[in-house]
Formats: sequence, structure tokens, C-alpha cells
Amino acid sequence: MNLSKPRVDIGLSTNNLDRMLAFWQGEMGVPFDHVLPIRKGQKQHRHDLLGSVLKINQHDEPLPANAPCGYAEVLIARPNVETISVHHDPEGTAVAQVPIGTLGIGQIGIKLKVRDLETHRRFYGKALGLEEVTHGHGAAYRAGETLILLEESDDAPSNADFQGRGFRYITFQVFKCDEEHAHILKHGGREAVAPVTLGTTARISMVRDPDGNWIEISQRASIVGSLEK
Repeated sequence: MNLSKPRVDIGLSTNNLDRMLAFWQGEMGVPFDHVLPIRKGQKQHRHDLLGSVLKINQHDEPLPANAPCGYAEVLIARPNVETISVHHDPEGTAVAQVPIGTLGIGQIGIKLKVRDLETHRRFYGKALGLEEVTHGHGAAYRAGETLILLEESDDAPSNADFQGRGFRYITFQVFKCDEEHAHILKHGGREAVAPVTLGTTARISMVRDPDGNWIEISQRASIVGSLEK
């Protein structure tokens, strides 16, 4: 994958905006950036998580009580942290503050529970084209500065839902959305949303991993300068 930004973004969904902002901005110290209107009844509160965008999607309508997807934990490397501390946001996502270098994390890590480790190894290595790095437990893939940690688990979903509370998707910023989307489908990824242009902001698509977890592929004009296919 030809990344236009060397960090992975995170998408959360909530009906409890005030509590989520109090946790992420107050308790975790993640700086607020701006609010992006998505559609009627949905606003995205964007935060700077060490260069990754933490997207807290506020929904006016009640979100369905679907089971959590495979994205299980966010690990944040902090220079002033000496021991690992684990917290949970109001929607149940585990958030660990860790010393820099823990598990090889220098920026953020994203822990993903999977049903079959080898199947996901093929997906992350061939479909997404990410570099596998040495990891003592499970598998790990580097996407720029972000580390994605795969952990085989009996409670990983078999068909993860996009709609629901908590951590629901990740975003890769790329130079050419259509090229990356086609490559992923050719190498075993499932299409969730075909490439579409969103005004003058971005051209995006959505794919799903072997357990159905959602991944956004984004060609953002503010990063690459053009939305040409």
C-alpha cells in the first residue's frame, strides 16, 4: 500500500458525545482539532492522536447494540510514561498508555482480535501490502509509524458490524484510492463501499478483512492535492 500519510486513523461511534470528549480530551489528553459534518444526524469530532486522526463520530439516532468488532484496543506511546496503564472509554474501547518502544510502538498501536491468524497474515501482507515485523505474540504489521497488532482470539467476530458503538473502523490515507481498492479486492479483500468522491474533500472506499472488520481507503485532497482516479 502506497501511503500518503505514515499513520493510521481511527473511527469511533457514540451516542454519548460529552462523556467521550471528557475521556479522550481530558483523561487521555488528546487535542481536539475540528468538527466535520458528515450527514444529517452525524458529526465527526476530529482529534490529533500523535499524527493519527481520532474520529469520534457523534450519532443523533440511537446506535444498534451490535457486538464489538475486532478492533479491541488503542495503545498510545507516551514519552513521560514509565509503566503501562489501561483505561476504557465510555463505549468500552480499551486504551493503553505505554512507554515508547513497548511492543515496538513508537506512535500508536492498534490491537485487532482475529479468528484465524494465518488468514489475516495473508490479508495484511498481500492485500494491504504492509510489512510484517517481528513480534513475540501473534503478528504485527507496520503502516508508517503505526503498528497493527493481530491477536488470535476465540471471541473475535465472524462478521463484524460497521454500525454500533465503539471502535468500528480504521483509515489508511493513500495516493490513489481506486488503485489500492482494486489491489485489495484482487488479493482477497471484500468490497463494502465502491470508490466514491465526496465533494472536493476526498475519494474514499471501504473494504472488509476476513472477519468483516471495516477499513476505509482515503485519497484526501488536503494531503495529496488531487482527487483524480
